[in-house]
Amino acid sequence: MDEKQWRERQHAHAARVSPWVEPRLERRYIGEKHPVDDFLFDYYPYSIGKLTTWSPGYGVILEGDAEEFLTRKDYIRADAGVTLGHEGLVKRAKRLPMAIEILRNTQEQKPQFGCFGMHEWAMVYRIQSDEVRHENYPLRLSPQHIEDVVNEVGLRCTHFDAFRFFTHDAIPLNVIKPTRASQANDDQPGCVHASMDLYKYAMWAGPYIASELAADCFEFARTARTLDMRASPYDLASLGYEPIAMETVDGRAEYVRAQRSLMEAAAPLRDQLLARFIEICDASNNEEVSN
Repeated sequence: MDEKQWRERQHAHAARVSPWVEPRLERRYIGEKHPVDDFLFDYYPYSIGKLTTWSPGYGVILEGDAEEFLTRKDYIRADAGVTLGHEGLVKRAKRLPMAIEILRNTQEQKPQFGCFGMHEWAMVYRIQSDEVRHENYPLRLSPQHIEDVVNEVGLRCTHFDAFRFFTHDAIPLNVIKPTRASQANDDQPGCVHASMDLYKYAMWAGPYIASELAADCFEFARTARTLDMRASPYDLASLGYEPIAMETVDGRAEYVRAQRSLMEAAAPLRDQLLARFIEICDASNNEEVSN
């Protein structure tokens, strides 16, 4: 890739992610929290720097004055310029095959739409007021009403990283018991959190996938998190989020429509990640054989 092209992409990436990261930095400076926009930075343990730092991905040689990349991990000098080295893939040798298995299995599973976004409700089920995670925002319903809704609708969460935050009393109500070990078999494409995790897998591979794809996954995850919290029992009207009344039949129908739309938007991202992960793993294995 010639220098003009990669610098244009580098600048475009910086401009794209700036509206996501600048408010986060400002909130962190003044000690404020945002239950939607901060989630992706708090829940997924990846620094702002990893999101903002552009990479062309594995197999691309940067021509011209690319010395700045040599100050970063995993980059090496090649005959024609600077590129990502094979050694960084060795460090990711366990995680990438795991991501491939989860992505492929999720892709092949039958989607389920019967959870009705109850995971956030299960996280406040019979909870003490001082244990609520988003303490700066009130709940729309009384604790008893929340309990009644959960008991009526039921809990059918398939995603371990949502299930593990259920309250002690909510855990036995879930119809399955997802675990980390069973995640590759439990995750399914209708799950909002499984689709949100595309950002996590993109960062597992960084900088060996192009930053544009990682940013696509981050942007999608922000959309998924917005649905997540609109369907929660929290009152986020002060932030401009209209609630989806999951305590009503109409609200649950609205959620399922949005859930289906997210699933459709996640599919091409999942396909791209899966194809790229397989490609770089194959390239890594071929290089090891040739060496």
